[in-house]
Amino acid sequence: MFSRHLPRWPLGLLCLCLLPMLAACGSTPAGQNSTPTLTPTPAAPTLAKALVRYSGHSAAVLSIAWSPDGKQIVSGSDDGTVQVWDAQTGKQQWKMSVDRFVFAVAWSPDGKKIAGAGFSGAITILDPATGHLLATYKGQTSFVSGLAWSPDSKELASGSEDKTVKVWNAATGKALLTYTGHSDGVERIAWSPDGTKIASASHDGTVQVWNAKTGAHLLTYADHMAPVWEVAWSPDGKRIVSSTAAAGHYPPVEANNSVKVWDAATGQTLLTYPGHQGQAYALAWSPDGARIASGGDDKTVQIWDAASGHLLLIYQGHTDIVFRIAWSPDGKEIASCGGDSTVQIWQPTL
Repeated sequence: MFSRHLPRWPLGLLCLCLLPMLAACGSTPAGQNSTPTLTPTPAAPTLAKALVRYSGHSAAVLSIAWSPDGKQIVSGSDDGTVQVWDAQTGKQQWKMSVDRFVFAVAWSPDGKKIAGAGFSGAITILDPATGHLLATYKGQTSFVSGLAWSPDSKELASGSEDKTVKVWNAATGKALLTYTGHSDGVERIAWSPDGTKIASASHDGTVQVWNAKTGAHLLTYADHMAPVWEVAWSPDGKRIVSSTAAAGHYPPVEANNSVKVWDAATGQTLLTYPGHQGQAYALAWSPDGARIASGGDDKTVQIWDAASGHLLLIYQGHTDIVFRIAWSPDGKEIASCGGDSTVQIWQPTL
């Protein structure tokens, strides 16, 4: 299944994702496993119509991000391109080939830069207006699949298969620190809303929270008991949601798949969301912090209450795996992308 969407690396690496994941399970904070698993509301409404369906890519779309003003979207794909297009009309603004495969894109909060990264491990910084190359950051030794800007746009964090997260000075391209706390590849990363911490999700089965300035380790969350793919902070910075999945040279996660919300300060699991069948690649918190959108193997995007876990809405517009979800800055629309090579924009209300 996954070879259609993500490149496959040497088979000798396949076994590496299992050993550190098993070792990490023993570091779960006391009391995590006593928290509830909630049952979604079975009668949740279903939507299948997109307001805009963007089909500018020729392969799976793996990452998307809204512009800060909500007028444009940037998307990165297995076709090796980064593309920017109008969120209202779907008209392409520009297209730039940046890597063999593009795994991650991120639009800076100040709107002045777009970062894209993928198979080569280099990070490409582009002008959002023209797509012209502004800079290239090099320093990680394997592919990069996680990118996150600091809230003030002065720094950029990148997560790599080489097991590291680097924080870069966005003005100079200089690496400010390298976090080496993970024992396997880092998939996704997320910057806390106050800019002081970074959460990194890894195939070692953990999410680790650490100081964004010093790299000091603060917390390890290991309640998933499986490789972790995605992580996102709540807008108030008090909670984190994370989920399990794997792709590329890693075998798919077939046991202990989960989506969990947990306390960002203590690591205490607050709820486990059981709505998806299979792996969950995509997570996004609504701007008001009230809802979470998640998607994955079952080709659906599900909207659920972030406090109770109750299912509110199901979107079924995709015909293949959902790889990424992004709420518009005003919270009125959602963009989702996936293995069907499309990006779809829709409203999470009836």
